[in-house]
Amino acid sequence: MDRKDFLKSGALATAATLLTTNNAFAQNLASNSIDKLVDANGNYIQQALPYSENFLEPYMDAETMHLHYTFHHGGAVKAANKDVSMIKKALDENNLETVDYWTKKLSYHFSSHILHSIFWTNLTNKKTSPTSDLQKRIEKNFGSYDRLKSLIAATSKNVDGNGWGIVAYQPYSDSLTVLQCENHEKLTQWGAIPLLVIDVWEHAY
Repeated sequence: MDRKDFLKSGALATAATLLTTNNAFAQNLASNSIDKLVDANGNYIQQALPYSENFLEPYMDAETMHLHYTFHHGGAVKAANKDVSMIKKALDENNLETVDYWTKKLSYHFSSHILHSIFWTNLTNKKTSPTSDLQKRIEKNFGSYDRLKSLIAATSKNVDGNGWGIVAYQPYSDSLTVLQCENHEKLTQWGAIPLLVIDVWEHAY
């Protein structure tokens, strides 16, 4: 089960139906276009923001949003496409000495693309709280919503250098888990599906 399936049929589906239709997260569950990260030819693409650049003001100004979305997320998409092309070139030329370098670059840039794409749908200008099945799952795994908030805040704040705080669904244990991600790709769990991500890179603020 991937993120799309979990969001549509899993614990978050009930919560999403309770959100207003102008909520970016609820809209994403309906259209899910933000999760389409490649085109028909397999090239990485950046979807449009699910709201205007001034949507989060005064909490995040339009200029910061523009720079973050256009240059940081957009830059990662362009770089990931370059990484793939360089890997293909190395294979065509039988020059495998450079493959390790470009593979690591691709892990970094594509992970940035994935996390940023989720990040935009996690942001809203109104306070929301979990309900129903989602609330029950949070209470089962963390004790309470307040305890989850404390954990994800501390986890995000204590990332070494740049990175992310992540609330993810771990299908192998059928549970929610909190992750600390250095850079865009380190300290992850195999199979974990990111649901909510907190960008703690300097450029996010």
